[in-house]
Order: sequence, then structure tokens, then C-alpha cells
Amino acid sequence: MRRFGLAVCMSVAAVALSAGTARADKLTYYCSAQEDWCQLMARSFEEATGIDVNMTRKSSGETFAQVKAEASNPKGDVWWGGTGDPHLQAAEEGLTMEYMSPMRDQLHPWAISQAESANNRTIGIYSGALGYGYNTDLIAANNLPEPGCWKDLLKPEYKGHVQMANPNSSGTAYTTLASMVQLFGEDDGFEFMKSLHANINQYTKSGSAPIKAAGRGENTIGIVFMHDAVKQAVSGFPVKVVAPCEGTGYEIGSMSIIAGARNLESAKKFYDWALTPEAQNLALQVNAFQVPSNVNARTSDKAPDMSTIKLIDYDFAKYGSSDERKRLLKKWDDEVSTLPQ
Repeated sequence: MRRFGLAVCMSVAAVALSAGTARADKLTYYCSAQEDWCQLMARSFEEATGIDVNMTRKSSGETFAQVKAEASNPKGDVWWGGTGDPHLQAAEEGLTMEYMSPMRDQLHPWAISQAESANNRTIGIYSGALGYGYNTDLIAANNLPEPGCWKDLLKPEYKGHVQMANPNSSGTAYTTLASMVQLFGEDDGFEFMKSLHANINQYTKSGSAPIKAAGRGENTIGIVFMHDAVKQAVSGFPVKVVAPCEGTGYEIGSMSIIAGARNLESAKKFYDWALTPEAQNLALQVNAFQVPSNVNARTSDKAPDMSTIKLIDYDFAKYGSSDERKRLLKKWDDEVSTLPQ
């Protein structure tokens, strides 16, 4: 009986040890970048570490909502990609945790600035400028003028030809809203959004969807980050990329470890790995044309040259704050989305 009891105890201990090892070798990864990049990051991390990755891809607004909904029982470990504003809001609301990666000394100052503004609960992984792209064939077929500025998109001849995402679900669209407020002032910025609304044919869930539709010939003009428009052009679609003449906002795509992560050590390993030049160079394999945050990572020669684009001094701390995001989104819901088209 003693031998039997000992065997049972050893068996239970072995199972517990096995379960503990299994937990240490897993990662639940929420990704808010383009699908093929998300998949490549997941598979490459698995190959590099042997850690099994369960990946879910959603837009940054949707991921923020999921992380918040799961706060009392977190299911995700790390959130990679998507615009920085919802990452900053998650940090402010205590949904993500502080972590100081040993890779920080290899990053551009703007990536570190993003971390410092969030008490090191997030960090910059790439940057990209906001703009739009248009299908040159459809512009010609509809005898439309070629737009070059934000206010060009308000012209009546573009009615039904413009598409953007919904700022409640999309970080790209929220950046658009916040950029117009900063570029034109809040009153004129919202007047811009109201006038633009009259020309919108659809508010999509995903930020990159409008330019993908333009590439396929299903939409004429898509308001997106410029690198998403470049991806369509490089893929052979008749898309021209525009840096609006008035100036524009930009994003600092970010990464955060979710507070209460079940696989914390795996999350930290992913975080450190994702900041390496090797991991950031994977973007080139999937035509992701953002500017990487590691100074030693490669930027494609097809990527928009940020130094030639008229960028506003985007206030990430203010427009990434919980109160400001909620206020602007409610104002857009109340004053813009309800208008007739």
C-alpha cells in the first residue's frame, strides 16, 4: 500500500510538472496588424523558441475592447501591433503591465517616448503616417479630379467614393479623427468629419479594409495609413498613395503585456524577441511598409519617407488617454455617425 501510495504521489507530481511545463511553453497572442504579418510573427516565434502560440487577429479597437472585457479573467498574454492610442488607454486603465525590456537601448527615441508616456506599460514597435490612396482606374472612369489634400475629399463629386473605418473599432480611423481635431481645431475638425460623412460609402470594421476594397475596384478612395496603400500598389493594384497637403497625423504601433497574463514568462520572451532586428525584419516578407522601432532593423525602400511628409505634432499622451478617447468617440457617435448620407 505504501508503494502504491508512493506511485500515485509520483504520478500526480509528474502530471503536475508536465502541466506546469506545458503552461510555460504556451503563449496567447493578440495581434492588431495585418493578418499575414500576424501569422508570420506567430510561426517565427514558435520556430525560434519552441513555444506554442495561439494567435487571434482583431483591429486595435476591437482588441482593446476584448482586453477590457476579460480584465477580471485575462485570457491573452501579449498584445502586438495596432495604433498606439488604445495601447495607451489600456495602460492608463491598468489593463497592461509594466515591463522594461533589455532591448530598449536598441530602439528609436520615439519608441521609448511611447513607453515612458505609459509608465512603461507599452512600447513602440513601428511608425507610419496617415493618408489615403485611390484607384486610378476608377478616378479616370468616373472623370473625377485627382485628390491631393484632405479637404479635396469633401467635394460633392466624391459622394459615395470615399471609405474609411469606424473609429470605435479601428485604431486607424480613431487616428484620423484625432488628427483632424489637431490639424484643424476641434470645431473645424468635426465639421470636416461631418462633411466627409456625406461622401462615405461605408464605415468598415478594419482600418486597412478601405484601401483593399479600392485595390479590388470596389471603392475609389480609402483613408488609411500610407503604408497600407503602398502595400496595395506594390501588389500590382492601380493605387496611388497620397500624403495630404495640409499635413497629417501618424501612429506609433505598439506592444503591451496584458496584466494578469497566464503565461507571463512566454509573454516577456515574445516581447524581447519582437524588439530584435531579426523579428522586425520579418515585415519585409509580407510587404509591411512601416518604419521599425529597432535602429538596426531594415526599412523597405518602398516605405513612405517620413522625413518628406508634413507631420503634425501628434499628442499621443492626450489622444491616447482614456477620457479623451471616450469623449471624442462619443462626440463622433452623437454628431457624425447619426447624420444622413
